[in-house]
Amino acid sequence: MARRSDSPVVILSILLVLSLAGWFGFDYLHARLSSSSCDTVATLSVVAAPSIASAVARVSEQDGAACYRVEVIARDSAEAVESLAQAKPDVWIPESSQWLLRAQRRGAWDIPVTGPSIASSPIVLGLTETAARQFGWPERTPTWAQVFSGEPAIGLVDPAVDPAGLSALIATGELTGSAPDPAGSYALTLRKLTKHTVQKRAELFDPARPLDGVVTPESDLGKHGLVGVYADPAVPSLDYPYVVLPGSDQGKRDVAQQFLSRLLDQTSAGQFAEEGLRGPDGRALGGSSAAVVRPVAPPADPDQLLNQWAAVNRSARMQVLLDVSGSMAQVVPKAATDRMTLTIQAAELGIRLFKPTTKIGLWRFSTNLDGDKDYKELLPVRPVGELLADGSLDELRKVKAIHNGATGLYDSVLAAYTSARQNWEPGRINLVVVLTDGKNEDPQGITQEQLLAQLAELQDPKRPLQIIGIGIGPDIDPVELRAISRATGGDAYTTEDPTKIVDVFYAAMGRLLET
Repeated sequence: MARRSDSPVVILSILLVLSLAGWFGFDYLHARLSSSSCDTVATLSVVAAPSIASAVARVSEQDGAACYRVEVIARDSAEAVESLAQAKPDVWIPESSQWLLRAQRRGAWDIPVTGPSIASSPIVLGLTETAARQFGWPERTPTWAQVFSGEPAIGLVDPAVDPAGLSALIATGELTGSAPDPAGSYALTLRKLTKHTVQKRAELFDPARPLDGVVTPESDLGKHGLVGVYADPAVPSLDYPYVVLPGSDQGKRDVAQQFLSRLLDQTSAGQFAEEGLRGPDGRALGGSSAAVVRPVAPPADPDQLLNQWAAVNRSARMQVLLDVSGSMAQVVPKAATDRMTLTIQAAELGIRLFKPTTKIGLWRFSTNLDGDKDYKELLPVRPVGELLADGSLDELRKVKAIHNGATGLYDSVLAAYTSARQNWEPGRINLVVVLTDGKNEDPQGITQEQLLAQLAELQDPKRPLQIIGIGIGPDIDPVELRAISRATGGDAYTTEDPTKIVDVFYAAMGRLLET
């Protein structure tokens, strides 16, 4: 006869096994709990850029056995620069190392200018599918040069407040560096970019703002259905530096290092991939087969780039004096044209450089152009947008040098400056720009001493009005031009080589930033 399964022996055996299993299981669980118990649980305060904050928060939640907790605060990097000194966290993770440099320059606290990168995102030109197809996509991938060869509506965030915008400036410089006129091409490309510049990245994706594309981090492409066009050569990426801020005690610094190790661990890669980010080395995460885009370090000193950008974005009121004396007809062999043509080309380029709201007027000057006056109005002061729209620049292109005309510099400068003073406009950079190839040659006019004395009388610190002198050719007197300009707080820029007038012009425009 078979033994019943519920016999006392069997039941006792089962109970014994369960009891032992429960005992050892309790000991094992107790040991696990004891080994992970913490006398204290430290709180690490982390301020992170919004594009990475969610991933950082999820990583912090993965390790329940850690003897610390992480409080992640999403804050725009530009806003963080302003607020960190007052409410300083333990760790800051901005989008770019550029923010570290900017924060240190503010002098609020001794922040490091470098930190280990925990992720990266290349800066790309994201095109709508419609725009991309115009360049042959998907059969072939367009290039930045192809896109910017036309008049695309490309949006970007102001480079002064966004590292993606700064990368756009760098890419633009690379695009135009091999052009016949690099400085002019660069300025005109910047002019295109200024038309669709915004202050916050979210504004780029406003449905009410129809654009062909945007300069943005790669991580935005999938979120907005854009086709990525990668710069060649590559431009600075977002590098998400991890920085432990000064002032944290040693305990917090130790915890910060533990959390950094956790962020860099391979088990955390999926969290960054979910936000469309790459690894610090530029490799795609989450099993993506995308090509590696090696991160490029941001420039150590971006001020020059930002200054050039600011120059094309400031509205001004400019009274331009254009020398039409006989010497302007002299041929420049290297350029196969005359000084007058080169100067007009630079003047036209300058007009196109400025914002449509900038007001510009032009006077010609030589000697006795209008009776006994050495100057005569060519174009009245009007917004650039109007000058470009109604064909007024045709009048500029028709200007010729006056045969046997001399250079009535002093009288013309005083008249232009007096007019600009009388018509001074608040909220603008008010300037008188003098384009000349010579020095004063009018013995019947005022002297240099009289000019400088009258310029001094016309000064008003509350209503600044500078003279910017631009002199070309071997006949100029740099000392004379500089004395006139500096009497008003301005300066003179000269070159003996007339073919360099465009370079000199942009050097002069950079001077506007100091007004």
